[in-house]
Amino acid sequence: MLHSAHTGTAHTAHSAQDVVIIGAGIAGLAAAHHLTAAGVSVRVLEAAPHPGGRMSTELVDGFRLDRVGPLLSTAYPELLHTPALEGIALRMFSPGVLVRRNGRLHRAGTIDRTGLAGSASSSTSPGAAERSGATERRRLDLNPRTPRRAHRALTTARALASAPGRARQDRTAAPGDGAPGNVPARRAPRPDRPTHDALAASGLPASAVDGFVRPLLTALLGDPALSTSSHRADLALRAYARGRLCVPAGGASALPELLARTLPPGTVVTDVCVTEASINRVATKEHGEIACRSLLVATGARAAAELLPGLRVPDFHPVTVLHHTAPTAPSADPALVLDAETGGPVAHTAVMSAVDPSRTPEGRVLVSSTVLGTPPPARELDRLVRAQLAGVYGTPTDDWEVLAVHHTPEAVPAMPAPHDPHRPVRLLSGLYVCGDHRDTNTVQGALFSGRRAAHAVLRDLGVKAAHGTPPLSPAA
Repeated sequence: MLHSAHTGTAHTAHSAQDVVIIGAGIAGLAAAHHLTAAGVSVRVLEAAPHPGGRMSTELVDGFRLDRVGPLLSTAYPELLHTPALEGIALRMFSPGVLVRRNGRLHRAGTIDRTGLAGSASSSTSPGAAERSGATERRRLDLNPRTPRRAHRALTTARALASAPGRARQDRTAAPGDGAPGNVPARRAPRPDRPTHDALAASGLPASAVDGFVRPLLTALLGDPALSTSSHRADLALRAYARGRLCVPAGGASALPELLARTLPPGTVVTDVCVTEASINRVATKEHGEIACRSLLVATGARAAAELLPGLRVPDFHPVTVLHHTAPTAPSADPALVLDAETGGPVAHTAVMSAVDPSRTPEGRVLVSSTVLGTPPPARELDRLVRAQLAGVYGTPTDDWEVLAVHHTPEAVPAMPAPHDPHRPVRLLSGLYVCGDHRDTNTVQGALFSGRRAAHAVLRDLGVKAAHGTPPLSPAA
């Protein structure tokens, strides 16, 4: 028997389904929502004891500690387009970021949104954030003393990559000379290249690049070498400029838990080991076979390649998250803090108890810090991180307690140039794959990939998408 993680009821392994989804990460759960909304029967099989994949949260002494802790943006369209997520509570970082330069913290990259209500620690839903931001005034201010330079830094950085130029009128040939006149033509798209190369050629002052753009992109991309596609970097900067950085209230796992909880009872089944999969059946290690009409593999890239030989496995960017508690909060500002100074392993840090008080026991302090790349041994890592955080926050850290250290070697699928932001999700009729490794390596990319896969399944089954489902559009 297979046991549901959400209803406690049992299901026979041999019951046929329209679609079996392997993997209960957010891509698979999003696909399940779009499919069930169209009236298709779905079973989601998950090897772990709980849904969520890399978006998991550990409970330690009353603290809710993310294993990877991805940064979200209120500008992610799929937070509105995915059923059930319109009700997700988001906790905002304060506008812009704090960047340590020359031994001091400077507010950078702020966007004045007169319509965006609430303090950074207040909770709001994606729909509320979008509605309140509809009348915002977008004033970029990376440095209060030099607003024009600041505006140019982020504007130029956003343009360092991808989007093709706007359509223009080609008036080089006069009508009647054998060539059409006034024919709309598009400018050639900017070349896709490594982000560090695009930054070097951007014309930005070194102070703007090293003091803001580089540390911001490092945090957004999870790539300390900035080898990521410049088109992907451009999407990250667009989302940053159009929205607010945020996290799910209660931890990263709140998002997949909400998706799983709002599916029909019994849809998600955990603790299931899949040993073999094909278009019309899935074999499990101890519970027999499940017949199906279509199969969607929604696992991570490496697990997907094991089930689907020939599928390319990308490289990955490792992420290590350290969680500390302190006797007193080093800052009351719920800001994302970047370090533009060299010598420390931490790419970004935040007093998460100020950003999202629901992650901590009442009155306790939580500081979460992210290290990118391969870290040194654990004891040396903690020493280096404490030394760096003491400089960042301007307070001793000797009496801070380590709550957890989470290292995820395959946290972020690498997306070097040239990068296709929408790799095929339909391998053949009846066989599909989705995940952040198929679109962009973000929460937005995973959700959008799930929706793309669901639409491909529905087309092949001859079933219309649910009424009111928005059309597919490029993911951020």
